[in-house]
This record gives sequence, structure tokens and C-alpha cells, in this order.
Amino acid sequence: MDDKEVLGRIHGLVDEEHQLRTQLAEGKLTADEEHARLKDVEVALDQCWDLLRRRRAAREFGTDPDEQQAHSAGEVEGYLQ
Repeated sequence: MDDKEVLGRIHGLVDEEHQLRTQLAEGKLTADEEHARLKDVEVALDQCWDLLRRRRAAREFGTDPDEQQAHSAGEVEGYLQ
């Protein structure tokens, strides 16, 4: 994925997050359904932002950003632990 594709994925996930909140407000989803899907969306967003940061860092330090791959959800979510 190049930077443009990663950013496109981020925008799509943010749109999905907004749709989920709207569906909850309209009673189309239960709170449990919304929370479960939001958790998935948040993890995917964390992975995308992490990949984008690492691609930009690679470019800044003169290495090939295309060598960067998305880290697993467990790895990205464990950064602060």
C-alpha cells in the first residue's frame, strides 16, 4: 500500500465510524453491536496510522517506504503497554 492508499483506508474507516454512531442513534444497531464494530474500526485505524508513520519515517531516513508492512493488531495495540 502506498501513502495515498493508506490515507484512503483511513478516510473510509473514519466514515464507517461516523456511520456506526449514526446507526446507533437511529436505533439501527444495538450498543453492543456498535461497540464491537467500533473496536474493530479503531484497531484498523491504529494499524493504518502506524503504517503511515513508519512509511514517512522510512522516506525521511532514505529507506524504501514500500518495504514497510502493516504490523499486527496485537503489536500496534501493545505499544503503550
